[in-house]
Amino acid sequence: MRIRYFLAFWLFVLSGVAFLDRTNISIAGLQISNEYGLGNQRLGWIFSAFLVGYAGFQLPAGWLSARFGPRRVLTFGVMSWGVATVFTALLPTGIPYAVMFLIGIRFLLGAGESVIYPAANQFVARWVPLQERGFINGLIFAGVGAGSGLTPPMLTWLITHHGWRAAFWFSALVGFAVGAVWWLLARDTPEEHPGMTPEELKEIRDGLSFGTNSVAPASSADNSSRETAISWRAIFHRRDLPALMVGYFSFGYVAWIFFSWFFLYMAQVRGFNLTSSAQYAMLPFLSMTVCCLVGGALSDRLTGRYGLRVGRCGLAAIAMVLSAISLVIGSQVESPQLSGVILAAGAGALYLSQSSFWSVSVDIAGRSSGVFSSMVNMGGQIGGAVTASLTPWIAQRYGWTTSFTCSAVLAIIGAICWMTVHPEHPLDEDLTAA
Repeated sequence: MRIRYFLAFWLFVLSGVAFLDRTNISIAGLQISNEYGLGNQRLGWIFSAFLVGYAGFQLPAGWLSARFGPRRVLTFGVMSWGVATVFTALLPTGIPYAVMFLIGIRFLLGAGESVIYPAANQFVARWVPLQERGFINGLIFAGVGAGSGLTPPMLTWLITHHGWRAAFWFSALVGFAVGAVWWLLARDTPEEHPGMTPEELKEIRDGLSFGTNSVAPASSADNSSRETAISWRAIFHRRDLPALMVGYFSFGYVAWIFFSWFFLYMAQVRGFNLTSSAQYAMLPFLSMTVCCLVGGALSDRLTGRYGLRVGRCGLAAIAMVLSAISLVIGSQVESPQLSGVILAAGAGALYLSQSSFWSVSVDIAGRSSGVFSSMVNMGGQIGGAVTASLTPWIAQRYGWTTSFTCSAVLAIIGAICWMTVHPEHPLDEDLTAA
C-alpha cells in the first residue's frame, strides 16, 4: 500500500472526528437548550460562534500549514479542539451567563478546527500527484459525511443512556486518540517518511503540477525555503479567487442547514421523535459520503479526458444546480419521509462539488495551496455562520420552505461562480508573466 493512500485515509478519519466534534452540539441541542434555558435563537448564536472562530482563523491556519507543515499543525489543532470539547462537558448546570460561556467555547473550538483542511490541502499539494487529487480530496471530505452521519445515532444512544455530557466526553477522547496516531505516522514531506519507497517517491515527484525540481530533500535549505514560500501577490491578483470564495460561501450556507438544523427540522417541523429524527438525520450525511467519493473520482476521470475546466468547474456547477432543485422540491412535498429522502439527495448532489473546491485550489496554487485554500474555505465558513443564525430567523417569520428556497438560490449563484474559474492557468503562470 502506498504511504500517501494511508495518510489520506487517516485524514478521512480526522475529518470525520472534526465533524463529530462540530455537530455533536446540534444533536445534544434540545437537552442543552432545556438545561440552560436557551431557545433556538440563542442556540443559533452558539452554532455561529464555532463558524466565526473557524472562518476567522482560516488565513493564519493556511500560513501555519505552509510554514510548519501539516504534521505539527494538524496535531496541535486536534488536541486543542479536544480540550474545547472537554470544557463543554465540564460546564456546570445553573451557571450564570451559560450562553456566553458556550459561545466562547465554541469559538475556541472553531479556531482549533480551522487548521484541518488547509493542512490537509497542504498535504495534498506535497504528496498527491495531479491525476489523483480529485479522488484523494473526495476521500478526505467523505469524512465530513461519515462523521456527521454516524453522529446522530451514536450520540443519541449516549445521550439517552448517559446524558448529553457523555457525548462530549466521548468526542474528546476519540479526538485525542486519532490526533496521536497522526503525529506518530505522518510526515510533512514524502522525503521525510521512513516508509517511503523510491518507486512511490518517483510517482509523487513526477505527478506534482509545479514540477519535480521544486520537490527536494528536506535537508536542502534552499529548496525548503522555496517549499514554504507563499506567492502573496499572485494569490491576491487571481480574479477567480473571489469567485471561489463566493461559490464556497454558497456551498457552506447550504451545507450548514444540514449540519446545524436538519435534525431539529425533522423533529420540530416534520414531527419525528428523537430516534426517528436521528435515523433520518443520517441520510444527508451518508449521501454526502458516497457523493463526495463519487465526485472526486468523476472529477479525476473528466479532468483526464476533457481537461481541468470540465473536470473541476463543469462538474461542480452542475452539482450545485442539482442541489438547488432538490432543496426546493424536498422542502415542499407533504410526506415527511419523502421530504427527508429528497433533501438528503440534495445534500449529496452538493457534495459532488466538494472535491472540486479543494482540488482546484491545489491546481491553481501549488505550494501556496494551504493559504489559497484557507481563503476559499473562509468564504464557506462565513456562509455556514450566516445560515446557522439566519435560517431560524427566516423560518420563524416566513416558514421553513422559504429558508430552503433561499439556500437553493445561493446554490445557483455558486454554480454561476464556477463558470468564471480557470484552474488550467496556475499561479506559476502569473508569476512568470509578472
